[in-house]
Formats: sequence, C-alpha cells, structure tokens
Amino acid sequence: MEKINLKEKFQLFNEHWSPKIIGEVNDSYVKIAKLKGEFTWHLHDNEDEMFYVVKGLLTIKFRDKDVHLQEGEGIIIPKGTEHLPVAAEEAHVLLIEPKSTLNTGNIINDKTVEQLERI
Repeated sequence: MEKINLKEKFQLFNEHWSPKIIGEVNDSYVKIAKLKGEFTWHLHDNEDEMFYVVKGLLTIKFRDKDVHLQEGEGIIIPKGTEHLPVAAEEAHVLLIEPKSTLNTGNIINDKTVEQLERI
C-alpha cells in the first residue's frame, strides 16, 4: 500500500479527455482526467459513474438541467442517464467507475479511449 498524491499524478500528463488509472477499489477503477471543452453526449447502459472535481469547474449537462460543480464537489450519475461533461477551462477530476466503463459509453468516436494507461 502506498499513498497517492493527486497533484503529482496530474503533473504526469497533459492530454484532455484521456482518463488515467491511479488505483482499484473492488471491481472499480479510480481514475483521474483533465477535461477542457465539451465532451460527447453519451450514457452508460450498465455502469454508474462518479465525478469529483479536484481543480477548476465542471458542468454536467443533462437533457433537462445543468449541474455546475466546483472544486470539492462531485456527482454520481446513474447508469442509463444521458449526460454531457463540459469544462470551459481546464478541470481536473477524479472518477470512480466499474472497470467495464468506456469513457464515451454508448458512443464510439475520436474521444473514445479503449486502453487506459495506469500511472
């Protein structure tokens, strides 16, 4: 067992929308990602996912409302819920998701990351 320093982990990469695995909890990965701009409308048929904002601001758009997250705030998105993450400026997030979760869910496009890097 070793401690995880999020600040140091975020310094190891620069790309946006490319989650990195930093650990595992049971059948879930603990991931971090840098987000900037608008992602892709998508949903996860079989997986809930959790976003926690470490740095910056993040908006999660739903078809009926927008949820604005500041540093220290998070949200759990139930499986089957269509959503669109948006970060006007770079945001650093911590994600907890089942290992089967594909970042773009039911959509395959240029932002899909099928093989996650462990850092």
